[in-house]
Amino acid sequence: MIAGHFGFAAAVKAKETRIPLWTLMLATAWLDVVFVPLLALKVETIEPVPGSANGYGESIIHADYTHSVVGALVLAAAFGAVAGWRLGRRAGLVLGGVVFSHWVLDLIVHRMDLPILPGNAGDLPRLGFGLWRLPAVSVTVEVLLMVVGFGLYWRAAARIDPKRARLLGGVAAASGLITVVLDLLAV
Repeated sequence: MIAGHFGFAAAVKAKETRIPLWTLMLATAWLDVVFVPLLALKVETIEPVPGSANGYGESIIHADYTHSVVGALVLAAAFGAVAGWRLGRRAGLVLGGVVFSHWVLDLIVHRMDLPILPGNAGDLPRLGFGLWRLPAVSVTVEVLLMVVGFGLYWRAAARIDPKRARLLGGVAAASGLITVVLDLLAV
């Protein structure tokens, strides 16, 4: 879903022109950025689905801190607070929302592996709609998010600087093609 996350960030950039694109891209990936060191420390884990080929969405992710509802809200609030301090209140609120959008998009594709509380405290039911079980549908949703997001971004950029918009269009098209090919190879 990483391309879908970036597509969402590009869509937000189309409306929030004062927020640097790199901060939106970092915000949309923030839960995964924090997840990586916790994965390296074996605090959070990834395990293959039994009997799977380990392709697209073929893992159960135990991101019990970064990808719990409460953990995602805390990470979003912290990111938003720092961004608000540096970029202003509105940018902080928007960027905090973009951070939490990661969890919402993951909810759609993940199997039921997203806890409510950090560390899965209370052993509450885990959440996830499991769209990854349908790789073709999952890839299609991700590609649509990416195309719509980058399309909105391109249109906004074209209004400001048509020359730059042509360059952005080419970069987005090439990136999109690479992402689709990689996603299809993983299916």
